[in-house]
Amino acid sequence: MLRAGVAVTASDQDGDDRHGGGQVGLATRAKAKPKKPSQFKVLMLNDDYTPMEFVVMVLKRFFNMDLEQATQVMLHVHQRGVGVCGIFPYDIAETKVNQVMDCARANHHPLQCTLEKA
Repeated sequence: MLRAGVAVTASDQDGDDRHGGGQVGLATRAKAKPKKPSQFKVLMLNDDYTPMEFVVMVLKRFFNMDLEQATQVMLHVHQRGVGVCGIFPYDIAETKVNQVMDCARANHHPLQCTLEKA
C-alpha cells in the first residue's frame, strides 16, 4: 500500500514505527469555559447609634462611592433598615465586610455589615 508516496511495509501496518511511517493521531479537547464566581451582596444594617456621617465615610472609603451615592445608600439603610453596598465575588465581599466591621469597632460604633448570596 502507498501512503503519500511512501511504501508501507507489513511492519508499518502492525504499528512498528522504526521507519517513521506510523500515523500520529491528533487529540483535541473542547475548552471548558471558566465558571463565573458566585456573587455576594454586602449589606449594611441600620442602628440607632452610628452617626450618618460615619456611614457615609465608610461607604466612600471602602466602596469607592462619591458623596451623593454614599448619602443615598446611607439614607436607604436609615429608612429601610438595610441596604446593599455592592455585589462582589465571595473573597472581596468578605474582605469588605471585615474592613467595615474593623473600622466601626475601632471608632466605637455598633455598625453592622454582612453578606448574602446575590
